[in-house]
Amino acid sequence: MPNDQAGKENSEKKPITLSVKHYFSSVADRLGDRQNGKSFRIILLILTSLLLTLIIVPGQQFIGSRFNPGDIAPTNIKATQGYLLEDRALTEKKRAAAISSVPYVYNYYPNQAKELTGRFERAFALISEGAQGKQADNGESLQRSVGEALGCSVTNAEINAMERMGSGDSALSGVDRILTIVYGRRVVADRKLFSADRNHGIVVIDTNNGKIADTADAGKSIIDVEEAGKIILKSDLRGAHGNRDSSILKGLLVKALRPNLVFDRDATDKKKREAGEAVRPVLFQVKRGEMIVREGERISEEQALKLNNIFETRQGMNKVFSGIGIFGLILVIFYFPFRFGQKNIRKFNLNGKDLLLLSLITVAIFLALRISHNVSAALGLIFPNIDTNDYFYLLPFAAGPMLVRIILNSEVALVYCAACAPLLGIMFNDSLTVVIYALLGGVIGAHGVRQCKDRGTIYTAGLKVSVVNLALAVPFQILNDTMLTMQIVYVVIFAFIGGLANALIVSGTIPILETVFQYTTDIKLLELSNLNSPILRELMIRAPGTYHHSVMVGNLVEAAAEAINANPLLARVAAYYHDIGKISKPLYFIENIRGVENKHDKLTPNMSSLILISHVKEGVELARDKRLGRPIVDIIKQHHGTALIKYFYQKAKTHDTPDSPPLDETDFRYPGPKPQTREAALVLLADCVEAASKTLTDPTPARIQGMVQKIINNIFIDGQLEECEMSLKSLHEIAKSFNCVLSGIYHQRIDYPEPVYKVSERKKNGESTDREQAKASPDSSGRTEKSGGDDLKRLGISK
Repeated sequence: MPNDQAGKENSEKKPITLSVKHYFSSVADRLGDRQNGKSFRIILLILTSLLLTLIIVPGQQFIGSRFNPGDIAPTNIKATQGYLLEDRALTEKKRAAAISSVPYVYNYYPNQAKELTGRFERAFALISEGAQGKQADNGESLQRSVGEALGCSVTNAEINAMERMGSGDSALSGVDRILTIVYGRRVVADRKLFSADRNHGIVVIDTNNGKIADTADAGKSIIDVEEAGKIILKSDLRGAHGNRDSSILKGLLVKALRPNLVFDRDATDKKKREAGEAVRPVLFQVKRGEMIVREGERISEEQALKLNNIFETRQGMNKVFSGIGIFGLILVIFYFPFRFGQKNIRKFNLNGKDLLLLSLITVAIFLALRISHNVSAALGLIFPNIDTNDYFYLLPFAAGPMLVRIILNSEVALVYCAACAPLLGIMFNDSLTVVIYALLGGVIGAHGVRQCKDRGTIYTAGLKVSVVNLALAVPFQILNDTMLTMQIVYVVIFAFIGGLANALIVSGTIPILETVFQYTTDIKLLELSNLNSPILRELMIRAPGTYHHSVMVGNLVEAAAEAINANPLLARVAAYYHDIGKISKPLYFIENIRGVENKHDKLTPNMSSLILISHVKEGVELARDKRLGRPIVDIIKQHHGTALIKYFYQKAKTHDTPDSPPLDETDFRYPGPKPQTREAALVLLADCVEAASKTLTDPTPARIQGMVQKIINNIFIDGQLEECEMSLKSLHEIAKSFNCVLSGIYHQRIDYPEPVYKVSERKKNGESTDREQAKASPDSSGRTEKSGGDDLKRLGISK
């Protein structure tokens, strides 16, 4: 039961995985079919350029844009335009001076004596009401009410003393007299603090009229709260009953005392803020073309001020214009190399899926480089001994070209390198070093992964990139005069690791791109070359003759591809699958007929030619259904070109009558197209040569050579090789390669003699010897020769 349940779960999960994969595959195929989708290419170009602009524009790069006094100028720096710059240090200095000169604001309350006298009057009234029973509670509630009236805490003894004074009229007159004396002067909270403020400068505001009070003799009439309290305690409080009550009331008066000259912090801060805002910036002019600093010169404080101000001004004011400029530059750099490749490079035939892939790779690589730069800036703070500029040797500049070369081809990878290198230099603050480093590393990396047949090739290419990185890093350090410093050690380590980082990224990314976009790389071709794959096993079972023929063609094209420097792996794998369309009708093809009636004897020549032609279309559909990849699909489509099926064409002409409609030769030609690549041409040639070799009665090397030369000549004369890069020298090398392979297959063997008793025994039993089997009877030879001629005619070759 557990196994059944596990199997059920797997069967439920598998369709989901396949559906997701097929979804991405169908999207990729729809994009791939839009070869004439001009609007799609334009939209993709604009979106890619916009994303790259957003990645390139913001942030600082490795080469420093901020300068400190004492730094050495890396190059001559001129003002590219006129600037009116602010001297922020001087402006802040003036602003600080203006703020510090602002006087402190004090509020003067001239009615403080009357207000405090009124407080005591309300307190006496509350106590009188409590004594008369008008208050519901004469305890804590009365104490709290009196305290609130006086603005200070009150004890029971103080309340009892005030109660003994009755209505307090005589006491109030004494309080008013004392307060009038005290507040006749200006009372502050702390005289020492006020003196310091007065020395700085003060402004006294009369709260009655809001005007500035005269402070000419303020220093002479100032007392603080402590001094005012001493005056009150020494005063004679007439009207109080007894000295004890008088002392209590004077103590209460001291507690309720408040200054009448108070510091106003809010008003002071407001005046300081207004004074700071009123200070105008200190500006200085830098004229266009002015030499700010020369290369190798020690930057002064004034020069650092100018450079940093110019940098900040450009960063703030020209950010939008800089983005527009970079956006336009990206459009130009991508568009014109693309047009050049389309017009002048045969293999630069990119469809919508290829362009989408290039766009995603480019954006992903630039984004990864931007993130790596930000990380390196943080590392510069952690490891101050390492120059921040040295971290760019670690970055995987060659990963993009390596991916493009593995998935597409060398021509596209070279154009891609040429387009991306200057943009990388712009992203790293117009660094020519980065342009050279990225361009050369990308070219070597792309060259290193050509015909990548296993993962080890990728890491070998990464080591080659490391060697190139080291070869570039050392001259760069010599130019920067850091060869004999500790920096060279870090640079060498970073350059070596950077090459291997490209290999790691490419090795991890290739399987994802193969799965999502259904590309057929050399690594994928190795998987397809397995003769036990489901398609080839079905071909072997249903069409064994075709299977054997395909394997033989694979051997021929692989040897020929090596001779002319084509892709042997692609040629061999395409040869294995070029006739898979024969699976549906295997008995209509001569190599699968074994002792059965030829089905074409009952068909018209037109119908026979349609069946033969249909195996190309059915092979293309089957290859697409099994996701064999575009290169194999193209070769299946092109492996007959537009060749004429001469046998059935001639047969149709013999059956032609005067009353029948005119015979159209195009009905007996394959739809094509003609081979577009050398690998497709090799499959076409090997297909014809291998089939024709079966018709040779005595396949000696001379006969094989003559047959191969004749077939190649006929195919060349028929114009089937017009659209691929195939020179006469290449055809000669192909013929030599075919001759070697076929001579090895049909080599002669020594007929070893057998003992006489075995020969006699066989003759008694009616059997023939091996020698007799090798000899063909005249009838058999005639049939073979005729059959061979018919096969050659079927292939479009006349003897």
